Amino acid sequence: MTKADAWYEYPSNLVDMFEDSVKKFSDRPLVGMKNAAGEYDYKTYGHIAQRVDNLRGGLAQLGIEKGDGVGLIINNSEEWGVIAFAAYGRGARLVPMYEKELEHIWRYIIEDSELKVLFVVNEDVYEQIKGWMDEIETLEKVFIIHGSGENSMAAIEEMGQKNPVASIKPHYSDIASLIYTSGTTGEPKGVLLSHGNFTTNVQAAASAFPHIDENVVTLSILPWAHSFGQAGELFLGIYVGGATGILGSVETVVDDMGKVRPTILIAVPRIFNKVYSGIHNTMIEKGGLVQFLFNTAKKEAEKKRTTGKASLKLKILDKLVFGKIRDRFGGRLKEAITGSAAMNPEIAQFFIDIGIPTYDCYGLTETTPAMTINCPAGHRLGTVGRAIDKVTVVIDKSMVGEDSEDGEIICFGPNVMQGYHNKPEKTAEVMVSDPKLGVGFRTGDRGRLDEGGYLIITGRFKEEYKLENGKYVHPASLEEDIKLNVYVINAMLYGDGKPYNVAMLVPDFEALKPICDEMGLGDKTPQDLIKEEKVQAFIKTEVTNHLKKSYGGYEIPKKFIFLPEDFSLENGMLTQTMKLKRRNVYEKYLDQLEALYD
Repeated sequence: MTKADAWYEYPSNLVDMFEDSVKKFSDRPLVGMKNAAGEYDYKTYGHIAQRVDNLRGGLAQLGIEKGDGVGLIINNSEEWGVIAFAAYGRGARLVPMYEKELEHIWRYIIEDSELKVLFVVNEDVYEQIKGWMDEIETLEKVFIIHGSGENSMAAIEEMGQKNPVASIKPHYSDIASLIYTSGTTGEPKGVLLSHGNFTTNVQAAASAFPHIDENVVTLSILPWAHSFGQAGELFLGIYVGGATGILGSVETVVDDMGKVRPTILIAVPRIFNKVYSGIHNTMIEKGGLVQFLFNTAKKEAEKKRTTGKASLKLKILDKLVFGKIRDRFGGRLKEAITGSAAMNPEIAQFFIDIGIPTYDCYGLTETTPAMTINCPAGHRLGTVGRAIDKVTVVIDKSMVGEDSEDGEIICFGPNVMQGYHNKPEKTAEVMVSDPKLGVGFRTGDRGRLDEGGYLIITGRFKEEYKLENGKYVHPASLEEDIKLNVYVINAMLYGDGKPYNVAMLVPDFEALKPICDEMGLGDKTPQDLIKEEKVQAFIKTEVTNHLKKSYGGYEIPKKFIFLPEDFSLENGMLTQTMKLKRRNVYEKYLDQLEALYD
């Protein structure tokens, strides 16, 4: 047995993982979708497995063989899972895409990945791209998922039901998926992820959370087209035999929480930040006894941290105050695994106090995705946890000097990608080799390991910049802290080579309403409010005072631009995982930013 083989345990591919769970949990619910009445209907493992078998047979009839590309354009759904595991069972490469995506990005991915067959959500998307079959050499067929007739997914399933074929069991090194990065700094890169990349990551997560079993229920919030949603939610849930309810929309999240009643969430910190801000805004608005009880409950929770015991007062207030907050999450939520950005320790501690600990993890698409994770057996606020099972994290100080506390984070382990599709030069830039640790990936992120082996993220080399005085600024950290202010929804820093930092802020106009009412500006529109000097001065003071607690004076922005419209997917300012597309923001607002230095 080679060292590489020793890394992999059964099941070492996603096909075996799925089929094993089907055998053990055939009659248990796997995925729930909303029906016409707005209620959730769940389909069992056995039902989904039958559809997978049928579609796999249909793919075989279409000539899909090992290594062929099978794409899909649809949000999280029953059909997403059916297409994925049918493709895996043919040894094909799955290429997932987002429904809410720019058309030229779809085309780039379809061409670059050399797709052979594509499934699209509906007739509208089909009409947009059907002509590409004549223009893209590899693309042979496009099928409509929610459609009828010979070019529908249902027709392919029916064809497969009449011509069944057994599943292919891929080797752990075979490519399972080609996931395209969001392209924050350039065109998307196709990340080649193997079956072993995924299964070892899922097994490591299950090891970190051994109490998660077939009784686990999640509300699917993160897109499965992204590696975090895939591995952390879909695949982990299937591995342990759990169930997933699919979020209806962002607008229905509160209602959906109440109907699905999740026991765990796989989410991004932004969700908890918004809940935290909303709770505190509500307390300020209500005031009186409600605010007094809330503040008393928080103080009693703080005492518990010191004594290790809950007072009688806390036990009573826990039901009266914290229980109502837990009810917002459906009443059964025990914990959450969060990624994409570190949770603010103050907010994380708040959710621990109310009985919903949030465990930060860290990784990238290129590491499938988890590298480190906090968990019940090892949880340290302000960090993103320790390296997961079979993974080693190394801090390389060659770019900053051996005297530096931090350096570039390098990941070694079976979770490291196989490379970037069609981009050997880009692959060579980030892949490293060590005689003892094997193949590693240079993350481009800065961090340090504390005495307990917990990783602390300190910045990102590609995003950091120098001010005119030669001092480095890590904009992402500052932006995350600015967004924790209840009066700010979004923020972006600017200052590379400049004498000081400036920032663009998107105010939270709902949170500002009571303040604007006091100023006599309650009837103003957002477009008008951002021009009001009193409003600008108020937000600037709030942000500056907050940042003074943690940052040096040279880091704190001196001037601001206030925007009435948030950065979003629709205006091209955010990636699908809610990260800033800095290049796009700069292109739109560069003249205004530069004018702040006049």
